[in-house]
Amino acid sequence: MSASAAPAKVHQLVSAFVDAPDDRLDAEFRQLTGALWGDGAATDLALPAAQELAGRFETLDDRRRGYAAVLLGLLVETEYPATDGPLATAVGTGLDAYADLAGGLDQGDPLFLALCYLLAHFPAARERVLAAARQAGLHEDDYSRLDRALATLDPEHPVLGRVFPSPAAWQRYGAEGDFDKRWIEAMSPEEVVRGWRADTGTAFAGLGAKAYWAVRNWTSPAVPAEIDFPPDEKIARAGEPAVNLFDAHEPALRCPACGGAFEVAERRARCTQCDTAYPISAGILDLTKTMAGDEADDFDFMVAETPGMTLFYERIARPNFLRLCGSNWDDAVTTGIEDDYLARHVRPVEGPVLDLGCGAGRWTGVLADTVGAERVLALDATGPMLSMLRARLAGVPAIRSGAAPLPFKDASLGAVLCWNALQAFPDPPAAVAEVGRCLRPGGTFTVMTFRNSDDPVYRHFVAAHTPAEYRVGPRPFDPDALKQLLADAGLRIREEWGPGTFVFFTAERA
Repeated sequence: MSASAAPAKVHQLVSAFVDAPDDRLDAEFRQLTGALWGDGAATDLALPAAQELAGRFETLDDRRRGYAAVLLGLLVETEYPATDGPLATAVGTGLDAYADLAGGLDQGDPLFLALCYLLAHFPAARERVLAAARQAGLHEDDYSRLDRALATLDPEHPVLGRVFPSPAAWQRYGAEGDFDKRWIEAMSPEEVVRGWRADTGTAFAGLGAKAYWAVRNWTSPAVPAEIDFPPDEKIARAGEPAVNLFDAHEPALRCPACGGAFEVAERRARCTQCDTAYPISAGILDLTKTMAGDEADDFDFMVAETPGMTLFYERIARPNFLRLCGSNWDDAVTTGIEDDYLARHVRPVEGPVLDLGCGAGRWTGVLADTVGAERVLALDATGPMLSMLRARLAGVPAIRSGAAPLPFKDASLGAVLCWNALQAFPDPPAAVAEVGRCLRPGGTFTVMTFRNSDDPVYRHFVAAHTPAEYRVGPRPFDPDALKQLLADAGLRIREEWGPGTFVFFTAERA
């Protein structure tokens, strides 16, 4: 496009958005955004459009201001880590108006949330922005995200990690920072800078995702419930079961090293083919370790981790993850809805029923109530989660293992449940293929996971959640690609449901 044509094109796009009737506003916003921004980068039209939007901001109604604030924040963010680039300078001409407007709004107002996302990109105005947030009574989770987004790295004393779901959530949990200190001290100066920028991007994205949902739906998101955490010494630990819980499941198990059959005893499972032995302790078979002779491992991993971390995941991290990846900011999909779906759709044929990626056992309990605890096996790669599960569900044995390969014989399982876990596996295609291999004909694979949003802006906010302590961010699925994975594994979808960006489905082994 020629330089002379650009201003006219920009004015046309901005005016189409500003003048759009309410039922066309979202579509015109997407049209405008697509012309100025894509995948975190600004186009040649971004600067003149930012100048026009900032100049017209005070003349807009609140809903259009909300959309405009999100877009202006996205454009400024394309220049990060610079905070004084051309776009920031152009957008910053309206800084006084943004801050004054924010200070007069309520913390749940969609416009206020959008302004917080926009203002988070101006660290030079930190004190004024935070004062406006305090005046509006911004919830502590969002305030801590805003505070972190506006912070400046201290290379001598870097504070990294613990940004998702919010810094305030970690403070409520009360975990000490000794573990963080160790991994931060091991980082090079370059890694510290990268980690800091990743954390800042996560803070931006947390504010942005919530604000964008609120603006598009023009409603206030649900306020997270207050949660108290018991002291670690009050959290139950798994004890030794009175019977060998693996006896009934021995015919389905196979050695992960060679595929041979297992011979299960009280304190170990030994492969009859390669003679490798794996320890069993407190009802957990650990296939990540081998043992010499018949001496069982003492499962140091159960006590090496903070027991309360499992509760933090379940009570704080998980619901916030569902809000983000499921677009569930109004908490419309409740745990009761999840329980009901699971109970209605897991329909096993003969054989054990596996909870794959079981975590701390919240949904393993629903599965046990549905099909009977004597049929259920739980599998997860994280030891402390399994310890919590075993303390909750004395009759359910657990296996510490990855999802690929699965330690089960071909066509040995009656059903598999995978609840809010498939997207977290290192290799989801391999995991789905393993489920197909292990299910008996007619057995069901019941899943709750997430799809990519159709909206590029919301998709960007989800993908930008990459705090320093994680290697990758959330990985929702492309729906067509997920269906192809199931088909390749011999699984046929018989029921599916998808509110927001959730994916619930039950597939059957042909």
